[in-house]
Amino acid sequence: MEDEELAKTEKFIKRLKADYPEIKFRNKAKRFSYQLRGAVPVIFLGEPQPNFALLTLHELGHALCKHKDYKVDVERIKIESAAWERAKTVLLEYHKKAQTETGLATILPEWDEDFVQDKMDTYRDWLHARSRCKKCGLTRYQTDDGKYHCPRCEAFTLA
Repeated sequence: MEDEELAKTEKFIKRLKADYPEIKFRNKAKRFSYQLRGAVPVIFLGEPQPNFALLTLHELGHALCKHKDYKVDVERIKIESAAWERAKTVLLEYHKKAQTETGLATILPEWDEDFVQDKMDTYRDWLHARSRCKKCGLTRYQTDDGKYHCPRCEAFTLA
């Protein structure tokens, strides 16, 4: 990450911390993540990289949506999508503020839908791999208890 881009990102993170004091931001984590520790939302900031601000906004999206956990894997896709949508809304709100607030526009990232969809693809690929039957290759379904079932293979074993 270039020095100028890094400085811009640091100013943006500082702004997020000021605007969302109820959320704790932790630097130098191994990866970007969000956790709810008791009643306190905590965002762990990963290493500097391109789209650092968007990744941070995504984790902020989780916090603002008050995400906790998921029971079945398909819920994870919904959670991730909702976090990205909330991140986009936050960024749009900042861009509106930037029209009247001097200097704000200079630190705001641009929304990158291709980047977001690439990130969503990792979850779609993960879900596809988990739901594929290792015996026959058919797509399995997951029940509320988290277990996957293959309609083909189980039909042969139940008969």
